[in-house]
Amino acid sequence: MRTRLAPTPSGFLHLGNILSFVTTLRLAASTGARVLLRIDDLDQARADERYVQDIFETLEFLGIGWDEGPRDVEDLKTRWSQVHRMEMYREALEALRATGGVFACTCSRAQIARETVEGIYPGTCREKGFSLDAPDVSWRIRTDMLRELAVRGVDGRVVLSPLDATMRDFVVRKKDGAPAYQLTSILDDLYFGVDLIVRGQDLWPSTLAQLYLASFLPGGEDFKKTCFYHHELLKDADGSKLSKSAGATSIQFLRREGRRPEEIYRMIGVF
Repeated sequence: MRTRLAPTPSGFLHLGNILSFVTTLRLAASTGARVLLRIDDLDQARADERYVQDIFETLEFLGIGWDEGPRDVEDLKTRWSQVHRMEMYREALEALRATGGVFACTCSRAQIARETVEGIYPGTCREKGFSLDAPDVSWRIRTDMLRELAVRGVDGRVVLSPLDATMRDFVVRKKDGAPAYQLTSILDDLYFGVDLIVRGQDLWPSTLAQLYLASFLPGGEDFKKTCFYHHELLKDADGSKLSKSAGATSIQFLRREGRRPEEIYRMIGVF
């Protein structure tokens, strides 16, 4: 088996990230899975080098190791960056085009937020027939919201669930032509042979979306055999989920305060 640590360098790593990493390492140890470090840096505009460097420094500080993947920033740039797999993503988008299962959408997030109370895509452009090659359009995949998807757990049990409403006709290609996260995440996991994925409970909708999307991709049947583990989330004092914007929970902030690794682990309930 192979699992992965998959941080996105759009902010400094925080306590919630470390909980996920530790959970991944523990499952890897119990299953004999190898651990891949996969840094999701395709959005180069947001992948600030400070945040990339923070990933390596934080993992070293906390003694979190991995078996495969980049060893430093330069290694990421030259061998492991998602930009090196762009052709694979483009081929997958063309395969989706060939299925006829995607449609062009001109809607912005702000427009969708104005049209719906919960910000769920209302299907505005589904039947408008815009060209997929038109400028400034995203590609959305047509979703069957009644279809049940099988999510395999680490314990061997299978849970059946339909797509979450927030994933209705989700985006697979952004307006700038870049492949969207749900697509690149599947393709990277298939590329590296990842078959054990650890995520927070908040990413359950993403798991369902990716299992749905896999049905339309070459080799996607292998992704459906993946085992998933969704762990509980760390919460702020007010009960909200920790995020990268919560600076006081970043490992960098805690290090500046003089916190040692064992103190940080106690904060997430590991020790």
